Amino acid sequence: MRSGILIIFLLLSSIVQAQNSNQFLERQLVSGNDTLPYRILMPQNFDENKKYPVLFVLHGAGERGNDNQAQLTHGSKLFLKEDVREKFPAIIIFPQCPKDSYWSNVEVESVNGKREFMFQKRGKPTIAMKLVMSLVKEMKSKSYTDKERIYVGGLSMGGMGTFEVLRRLRNNFAAAFSICGGDNIENVKKYKKVPLWIFHGGKDDVVPPENSERVVSALKSLGAPVKYSLYPEANHNSWDQAFAEPDLLPWLFSHTK
Repeated sequence: MRSGILIIFLLLSSIVQAQNSNQFLERQLVSGNDTLPYRILMPQNFDENKKYPVLFVLHGAGERGNDNQAQLTHGSKLFLKEDVREKFPAIIIFPQCPKDSYWSNVEVESVNGKREFMFQKRGKPTIAMKLVMSLVKEMKSKSYTDKERIYVGGLSMGGMGTFEVLRRLRNNFAAAFSICGGDNIENVKKYKKVPLWIFHGGKDDVVPPENSERVVSALKSLGAPVKYSLYPEANHNSWDQAFAEPDLLPWLFSHTK
């Protein structure tokens, strides 16, 4: 009986994911020998003569690949809600990081059975980050993009990537959010002027909350406009609660550069 229920659940999940994929158009950016698959959701009744805000959402490590679908696993449903699409007509983009790459320049080591993240202060961007930066620039060049309202956010590996793209393209974003991510605190001065909302789970044993808390503390010491939401009982999955925050999108889209 239980196995039958599980099969039905998996089938329904597959149907929902397929429906999501159909609404997010399948695209790819090619640069030399490298390709960045991405999905893009255009506003309802899109008019190329109007200006629209653009939001880039960076996924976590578990959704890497080249199927151009897995990156929609977390967060995409929020942007398909009818009321969200009516209140916030925006272009939503979910790029997909290759399986062998990473959004941010970070080294991960195991120390006493726990993960330690060594975020880099300098260094060249990863191939995935280079491609994301190219995609941001490409979208910024579009006549229908509101260049004063470009945003970025991400979860886990994508939360780390959010900080990285902010520092590498510091003058491009009006606001950003990072969920269970982290960065080298020496980097925060480069994006201190960007309004940020940072989220983390208090019991996160994959990416410890200290990774976000250090960034928040460093930003506050610089007088930066940062918000921090810690979910005391959440483990690594703090994104469900973050995406459910009723003020997230009103806060995000209220900012202009």
